[in-house]
Amino acid sequence: MFRMTMIKLFLATLSLLFGLLSLSAADFGPDWEQLDTAVNGRWWEKTHTGNNAWLEMVKVPRDEVVAFAVYTVDRGTVKMTAQMYPLYPDESREARLELMIDGVWQEVGSAPIYELGWSAHFRINGWDESKSVPYRVRHGGEAQFEGTIRANDKSKNEIVVGNLSCNSRWDRGDRNAIVANLKKLDPDLLFFAGDQTYDHTEHTSGWILFGTQFAAIIKDRPTVTIPDDHDIGQGNLWGEGGIKADTLRDHDKGGYYYSADYVRTVERCQTWHLPDAYDPTPIAQGIGVYYTSYNVGGIDFAIIEDRKFKSGPSGKIPDMGPRPDHINDPSYVRSAVDIEGVHLLGPRQLAFLRNWSEDWTGADMKCVLSATNFAGAVHLHGSFENRLLADLDSNGWPQTGRKNALTEMRRGMAFHLAGDQHLSVMTRHGIENWRDGPVTFVSPAIVNSIYGRWWWPEGGESGANPVEESPLPWTGDYEDGLGNKITMLAYANPDPQANRRGERGPDDDWADGFGIARFFKDSQEVVFECWPRYSDVSKGHSAQFPGWPMRFKMSDNDGRDPAAYLPELSFKGIENPVVQVIEESTGDVLYTTRVKSKTYRPKVYTNGKYTIRVGEGLPILKTVKGVQSVAASNTKKMTISVR
Repeated sequence: MFRMTMIKLFLATLSLLFGLLSLSAADFGPDWEQLDTAVNGRWWEKTHTGNNAWLEMVKVPRDEVVAFAVYTVDRGTVKMTAQMYPLYPDESREARLELMIDGVWQEVGSAPIYELGWSAHFRINGWDESKSVPYRVRHGGEAQFEGTIRANDKSKNEIVVGNLSCNSRWDRGDRNAIVANLKKLDPDLLFFAGDQTYDHTEHTSGWILFGTQFAAIIKDRPTVTIPDDHDIGQGNLWGEGGIKADTLRDHDKGGYYYSADYVRTVERCQTWHLPDAYDPTPIAQGIGVYYTSYNVGGIDFAIIEDRKFKSGPSGKIPDMGPRPDHINDPSYVRSAVDIEGVHLLGPRQLAFLRNWSEDWTGADMKCVLSATNFAGAVHLHGSFENRLLADLDSNGWPQTGRKNALTEMRRGMAFHLAGDQHLSVMTRHGIENWRDGPVTFVSPAIVNSIYGRWWWPEGGESGANPVEESPLPWTGDYEDGLGNKITMLAYANPDPQANRRGERGPDDDWADGFGIARFFKDSQEVVFECWPRYSDVSKGHSAQFPGWPMRFKMSDNDGRDPAAYLPELSFKGIENPVVQVIEESTGDVLYTTRVKSKTYRPKVYTNGKYTIRVGEGLPILKTVKGVQSVAASNTKKMTISVR
């Protein structure tokens, strides 16, 4: 697997995607001299002036200029990004990758270092995913960063995912407590859902700090990082397909405010190492895309960009709050803001999710990874006194876009991991009715010192069908401020009186921390855990936030009540088949799922005739048409022979 002929760095492709390698430090453009100032220009001559804490942080000894590395291993391909500290003009613009082969370090490739963002990128095809291999990234004679490319073990029954987001700039210190706990929990994948840095115009420095804070855990396991609004320098992002926003204040009209080169730099540093994009066609301003799928140990993840194609509300709907994306008018009609021509994920990503939900190649379960929740599962915003009826920045708006996204996720019975909200919640979505859609786990903020949020229903009433024996008072069925049906299962409110700036007091509870998702392939179940930042995971469930852990079956992601069933299916010539059910009157794919038993009885939602398709990855090996639905009491059986 280590033959040099299998090492492909794709330098020409990188040049086309990201521009010339020799861009000078000022080439974000003449209008953007304030971007990445701590690492661009004559950075070594600049001194700390009060607001820019990065100017001294980036001046490291020259044997430490390799800050960290992130990688993924998927379908026989390793992709790795090495992040450098800024380099002096006379220092090499080349990084080298070495692997430990037969007990000896061997160089397997080199890659250019981009001066915009100071990153280098390696790709290895033909990788044997069954083995763990030590690596090191080197620069010059002494600088290096070491880790292990972890085996992608498809034989494991339990796959553990760390779910994290929102790394506050009001705490520049270490993340040692979280890292130590993560090491004990030993996740197979780390997912950082966005806002890795809040230093809007200093992304590279903030990204370096983030990476060094978590270097001790990311060095030895695959890591998914996706940028959110603060990473690209905006308080909110309504990407509108990549258009240019006229001003930073008016970005809620849609688009990216800062230089497209800056946006491309952010995405290159944070997402180049992800598996190749499903459809890499750039959007407006030549900004790239990274939505894709990633299989870790038999769990198939869809990585989506929930803000890149989203429409901005300003100018499209009336102002009904303190700002265009906030609604506080109790008389407003919910459906009035769900107008035609506005998008959430957009047609391209919906098509991707449709394709992904039907393709179960090498997959036992499915999960979507995105920046934020598909609902406004928050009442109080920014301060305990600020109650909002609806926040259009949530993926609860536009409502039709939300419904379309959740419907595609439900077709694959996919779970959902997200971040962004600072408030950790477990929600079950309603599409047409309560609890008929997927389950979402939103991670707590890594450090929750910026813009706290609370789930605090006005009047203090629990919803219908509350969680039995929950320690939390406000669970059950609710509508968010946009009229979306959600079932609140658990939430981790911070202490309203906690000191949120400066030193944390001994009684301050910011409800920050991290999440864990445990996927059990044999039973097709997931257990979600929610851990405070300074918890001790060795103490078990009692150390988690109240309400967690929670366990769900994969089938819970399609909670529609069946109107009828198809005959009980038994299978010949195939084990653990993929089964797809299509309603013939509409041509609609109801769902595609992996069956972990010798028999399976598909549920349907109207009486009629259905097509059943069966396969091993794609459902293409056997098709049976005209299968009539029957009542639940009907014991009719059907054998499907694939071979």
